[in-house]
Amino acid sequence: MLSIRNYVRPQTIEEAYEYAKKPLSVVLGGTLWLKMQNRNVNFAIDLSDLHLDQIEEIDDEIHIGAMVTLRELETNEQLNHFTQGAIKESVRHIVGVQFRNLATIGGSIYGRFGFSDVLTLFMALDCEVELYPTGRVSIKEFANMKFTKDILTKVIIKKVPTKVVYLSQRNISTDFPVLTCAVSCVDQHYTCIIGARPLHAVAFNGNSYFETGITEENIQNFTKCVLSELKLGSNSRASKEYRQKIAKVLIKRAFLQLKEDVYGN
Repeated sequence: MLSIRNYVRPQTIEEAYEYAKKPLSVVLGGTLWLKMQNRNVNFAIDLSDLHLDQIEEIDDEIHIGAMVTLRELETNEQLNHFTQGAIKESVRHIVGVQFRNLATIGGSIYGRFGFSDVLTLFMALDCEVELYPTGRVSIKEFANMKFTKDILTKVIIKKVPTKVVYLSQRNISTDFPVLTCAVSCVDQHYTCIIGARPLHAVAFNGNSYFETGITEENIQNFTKCVLSELKLGSNSRASKEYRQKIAKVLIKRAFLQLKEDVYGN
């Protein structure tokens, strides 16, 4: 059972951080996974009054507040146009609409969950997270950081030429993914992200393999490299061996789809 002693709604990020530094404190997102834990919380910090529930275009960036829900990501025309529908694809299988109306991008990314569709997709976009008080950090770097008292306030996407494809394998719709895969060409840089290993998502640089374009041979060579380095595990949903076979298929499918988006053929 989750036991909360003090519920607070700070009016500034500075005030929120002062609470976050206290022992047994936790920052609330949608509270959907938190409520399933057996945990004693001294200060539950609600960021609802900090205006972090907006998706804004600022100069050459898209700023997504930490309290934006997964449903808002799913239905936002600007984001889905920019990602060719990949954001919608990455969240549409997550439980149900009611769940996605509550779950937040901040909680989904900060948790760095091994099953996270959201982390896989946003790592492929090569975006940044804004942490208070640390500042901006690459999401790929953030995925490997230890947990700290920093508060995630925004996810920032650079508006550079971007093509991205998201795929996942599930035993049944709305279940946790068996494996996730996102491939992207961001400002002429190729990246492949594999998640739900069932560890958190990891990135593979594909630039040296696709200098001459996306071809069957290049995909095959890149896939061999990824599979030789990819660390997979087993759990109740799939074995390590099954995940390896699925990874091979998803990487190929994703790059072939990316080829259509990049070259229009």
